[in-house]
Amino acid sequence: MKFTEDHEWLRAEGDDLVVVGITEHAAKELGDIVFVELPEIEAMVAHGDEVVVIESVKAASDILAPIDGEIVEVNAKLTENPGLVNADPLGAGWFFKIRVDDISVLNDFMDEDEYQEMIA
Repeated sequence: MKFTEDHEWLRAEGDDLVVVGITEHAAKELGDIVFVELPEIEAMVAHGDEVVVIESVKAASDILAPIDGEIVEVNAKLTENPGLVNADPLGAGWFFKIRVDDISVLNDFMDEDEYQEMIA
């Protein structure tokens, strides 16, 4: 698993898929999440594009695409139960899967130790 400075996690799934969610730290900072707007499947996104909108009891926040690619799956369970992000941010609370041309792009992100050091 890799991490971004924007508190997202990225997990490789096979040779060309990356699952994206937010970290436990981000979920705690946001507070209870009450609404999640997911991207369209087959949407082509570029690094930095707004992909997901989250609303919590504290604030609204955007999740930006950490990498370029095509959205191939979204976690539809979040539409009915956005609290999954709080309950299991590194598991059942994932947001979307993105197909990438080169999975080695993940090497550019922080590992868990580097992320923990950043948030300390």
